Amino acid sequence: MRTLLHLLQKEFRQIFRDPTLLRAILIAPCLQLLVLPWAANYEVKNIQLAVMDQDRSPVSQKLKAKIFSSGYFIPAGYPHSYHDAWQFIERDKADIVMVLPRNFERTLVRENKGKIFLAVNAINGIKATVGSGYLAGIIVNFNKEIVMELFPPEKISPVPEIEITSINRFNPMMNYRTFMVPGILVMLVTMIGGMMCALNIVKEKEIGTIEQINVSPVGKFHFVLGKLIPFWIIGMVVFTIGLAIAWLVYGIIPAGSIALLYLFLSVYLLAVLGLGLLISTYSSTQQQAMSLAFFFIMIFNMMSGLFTPIESMPQWAIVIARLNPLSYFIDVMRMVVLKGSGFQDVTTHLLAVCGFAVVFNVWAVLNYRKRV
Repeated sequence: MRTLLHLLQKEFRQIFRDPTLLRAILIAPCLQLLVLPWAANYEVKNIQLAVMDQDRSPVSQKLKAKIFSSGYFIPAGYPHSYHDAWQFIERDKADIVMVLPRNFERTLVRENKGKIFLAVNAINGIKATVGSGYLAGIIVNFNKEIVMELFPPEKISPVPEIEITSINRFNPMMNYRTFMVPGILVMLVTMIGGMMCALNIVKEKEIGTIEQINVSPVGKFHFVLGKLIPFWIIGMVVFTIGLAIAWLVYGIIPAGSIALLYLFLSVYLLAVLGLGLLISTYSSTQQQAMSLAFFFIMIFNMMSGLFTPIESMPQWAIVIARLNPLSYFIDVMRMVVLKGSGFQDVTTHLLAVCGFAVVFNVWAVLNYRKRV
């Protein structure tokens, strides 16, 4: 026990002796949590729309006014010919070009139908899909308004309608920050724990102190614990600061038990730090360790369900995502913070992360023993 305490004292002194490392561990995640939720936005705005209005009728003017007053579109220009319209697309001056043909209003009144042509710049697939969807929805609503104006209900027989009433559970205002902040916090804790721990043993190799430790009476188990515990505590501190920022800046208060979050975090950190230690046992230099840690953490982040739902991935990607401990913690964070889920709801996730923790740490201990 005394040996472990001496190792922990040594590790904490090394961490606090390096002010750059300390800032990277504590200050950088706070700044990222303040910036990333404002940038990682599922909502698409400022879509540049060019309108080629060949009709110039009251109806076309109303339609343009309704589109630009929605808040999603900004006018990119008003081309006078098809050639000019295509130039808007080719030169990236517009995301969408809408063409209102001649006699648009007359055709709509006399024949009860009208045609609108949309040319979408699909280089940015998300913006193209969402933008054209927004525009189609606005046009559909506008079409209903025109029908009501031209054909009042008292002059025509009633048409059956299906009325839809919906309610948003767990995130009533559909605030994307409420959805993103818990996941981003988990991602930051993972990056701090995984990368910093991956550099730990490698740093001992580079400065030559690993030989002194190997010839000392320090056991392998105590040595690994001495490397693991400091970053486990730091991970807890970073998570606590992140929860405070989520509350003070974004107004996010967990609907479920905070104690349950810390219970899951304590096991999750063991898994992430175990992976970092495993990487360090396979690396000879800090550059190698950083490259390997970056490789795995990038895969963890992109296939965690933070940005893309796991259920929407191909089957082979779903299998990989289920082998990703980050995906389990993001699920738990959203379940506890937004839904107020209890222990029985996250038991499967907890058992899975326990399995990752055991595998990674046992593997790290055995591999370090082989290297020595």
